[in-house]
Amino acid sequence: MIAVPDDFPSVFEGSAAHERAKALGAVSLFTERGADNQEELIRRIDRARVAINIRAHARFSDTVFAACPKLEMVSVWGTGTDNIDLNAAGMRGVTVCNTPGVNAFAVAEHALTLMLAVARKVPMLDREMRGGKWPREMLTQLLGKTLGVLGMGTIGGRVAALGKAIGMDVLGWSAQGDEKRIRAAGARPSSKEAILSAADVVSLHLRLTPETRGFIGRKELATMKPTAILVNTGRGALVERDALLAALQERRIMGAGLDVFHQEPLAEGDPIATLPNVVCSPHNAGQTPEVVRDGLLRAVANVEAFLQGKPTDVVVAPVR
Repeated sequence: MIAVPDDFPSVFEGSAAHERAKALGAVSLFTERGADNQEELIRRIDRARVAINIRAHARFSDTVFAACPKLEMVSVWGTGTDNIDLNAAGMRGVTVCNTPGVNAFAVAEHALTLMLAVARKVPMLDREMRGGKWPREMLTQLLGKTLGVLGMGTIGGRVAALGKAIGMDVLGWSAQGDEKRIRAAGARPSSKEAILSAADVVSLHLRLTPETRGFIGRKELATMKPTAILVNTGRGALVERDALLAALQERRIMGAGLDVFHQEPLAEGDPIATLPNVVCSPHNAGQTPEVVRDGLLRAVANVEAFLQGKPTDVVVAPVR
């Protein structure tokens, strides 16, 4: 059986991927929230051989794997796997696959949109005009400015190319030190420290791992220019929350464009949503019809390949 425990908000139900999954066997689909509760997640997948993971609020912990001995595979829609205990998966004999790169161009476009929205003060200008005002704000031009891209995977590489296309000088940093990949995207290889001190826009495109949690903290924010913009479409925990709030409130950086947050959805009254120098979007940078269609189909294709004994897009394989 295939279980889809976390299709909330629903994108899978009734899709082409749903129909393709049903051709593989019985599909147990849950479109109401609840998979963020560990006991409920276990209840939803305890009889399944395969789980298709739609949303990151479902946490696949060692406790979950231990309680679901029939589970052999988790197919993740998306790239991030920080909601899955990968070591536990391997030790419990579970294969984990994802769909890297499917949303890359959409997320890169969104990152560019956020940096432009902050630089051009679009939300504030729109709000004031709707209130009957005619604001005459000075805006920031990105032509000739420096873009620093931290993380040069498919998304980061596309962001670098887009920055280059609008006339920015682009610096790139890769966790793997892949200078060839950086240059291929039209960027110049640079260190993290040099990027933070030189960049007018810093854009984060890293996976969340124990090593990258808090990748940008007080020290890093203090290194940035007071006129700099921070863009985060990766994961909220890449940046230390209190340090970012303080830097924005005290205008030690000019602003931030954020698609990801430490708590999602944002809690009512979260101070990040009150700051005039922040542009927010609800972790939907990759939410386009094309990305949803292609990503869900690929997640099911990964299930097909696994059932045929030829797993694809493997993040972790069982420890034998």
